[in-house]
Amino acid sequence: MRSSRLLATCMASALAMALYGCGNIPEPTPEPSFYRSMAQPGVQVDSAAAASMISGYRKNNGLGAVIVDPVLTQIAEQQARAMVKKDKLDHNAGGTFAQRMKASGYAYRAGAENIGAGYHTLAEAFSGWRDSPPHRANMLLAGVTSMGIAAVYAPNSKYKVFWATVVAAPAETPSAPANVVAR
Repeated sequence: MRSSRLLATCMASALAMALYGCGNIPEPTPEPSFYRSMAQPGVQVDSAAAASMISGYRKNNGLGAVIVDPVLTQIAEQQARAMVKKDKLDHNAGGTFAQRMKASGYAYRAGAENIGAGYHTLAEAFSGWRDSPPHRANMLLAGVTSMGIAAVYAPNSKYKVFWATVVAAPAETPSAPANVVAR
């Protein structure tokens, strides 16, 4: 009987300590947005995180940072959606890069586009582009100051996610010739 009471007291103390300890457990830290899977409905790429990643990479290579531009973001989104519609990784799915830039009204003196498919997270897309010499060259294009990025979920595609990012340097004058690169 005595050992039963002792056991019950010990169990009650252990339970009380466990419950008290639960109140002191810190909240889990949310997963960084660049690890969030884009392969699900309604998820949007964190363009600020993308600009931060690309800017950091550019700074590590002696270049200036980029900021998110809403027009370039729209161009990237239209391109990603065009690739989803065709279920094909294709720079010209929504028209040539120069045609799409002109149609948007964005005057630029230098610009480049990276596309991708099958990357589920921003971190994966960035790593894929960084590890590909032509895509790396686009992210490191001298003089660009703005960017846009989009990831579009395609549940019926083998790729699941299509990506497009555009970097550009706005034209100083609307008639300035453009240096266009699409890889």
